[in-house]
Amino acid sequence: MNENICVVYTHSKLGDLIWQLPYIKALSEYHKKKITIIVRASTQAKKILKDLDHFDNIEYNNFRKGVYYWIDTYKLYSFLKQKNFSHLYVLDKVSRPAIAAKFAKIKNIIGPGIGNQKKWLTTKTYLNKEDWKLSYSDLSQKIFSINNIPIYNLNPELKINLEREDVDKKIVENKKRVISFGIDSGEDFKMWYEELFVELANKLYEKDLFDQIYLVCGKKNEKMASKIINLSKKKYFINCSNYNLVNIMAVIKKSIFFVGNNSGPLNMASALGIKSYGLISNDPVSELKYSNIIAITPDNYVDNVWNRDRKGMKNLTVEKAYNFIIENLKITN
Repeated sequence: MNENICVVYTHSKLGDLIWQLPYIKALSEYHKKKITIIVRASTQAKKILKDLDHFDNIEYNNFRKGVYYWIDTYKLYSFLKQKNFSHLYVLDKVSRPAIAAKFAKIKNIIGPGIGNQKKWLTTKTYLNKEDWKLSYSDLSQKIFSINNIPIYNLNPELKINLEREDVDKKIVENKKRVISFGIDSGEDFKMWYEELFVELANKLYEKDLFDQIYLVCGKKNEKMASKIINLSKKKYFINCSNYNLVNIMAVIKKSIFFVGNNSGPLNMASALGIKSYGLISNDPVSELKYSNIIAITPDNYVDNVWNRDRKGMKNLTVEKAYNFIIENLKITN
């Protein structure tokens, strides 16, 4: 049988996609084929996955709701039928990829099978409703387990070729010692305060650990980077809020280490093989267990508890973060 493999993942966040990379790679290894993946455009997967060699094709679908539900489902069906895939893997509980695959007459449709989705799968083993409480990583592992697909590495991995034409040459040619701070998040309650980043930078600079700091954040949070620069009045900060995702990857790859909130750039830094310190106070650190992220938590931290109030991030002091980083660098250097 000439196998042609497609994977669909409908979540919109970059960090969520990064968590799925070990499982997509495992499918490529299992079938000994390069993979086509269909994701939302908001993940910018065509840019961030470009240098991974187990992808054959990266496509976008909006996966919208309401009146657009069937429009996007038809577009998905048309693509699947045209490409004549032998296998379609759905890595979440959404039904529409399985529906599109069924009408496209794909012979092997595999997914968690939670809820209505199971009607459209070709497999006979499914997860149960309780499994949907699992983390995204644990959920994917269970899907693979019931389908007897081995996973050889649970940690996400990314690559970027700094010689790519779409990477700013100024970043590549920067000879200074740089580190990166990931200062924002898609969820406010995960964000350390700007003044705390300023204090941490002062302490790390006094220790002569860097020449420059890249402030990594989205364009909509440009005010956070500006606030840090204005509070500090130091010249070593570089505001990256206008950088595109490829150049964010590049500055992270150039960094000695990364310090940041629990968000996409932290996951990206770890996947790129950069020493990554996660500032965790209001959300479960256990969610990071399948990564190389080094979590820094408050002294009174309790795992698996959510706190939706950003003020809880103040429980993680500058002194704790600084001492942790210094001790960790001593151990690893």
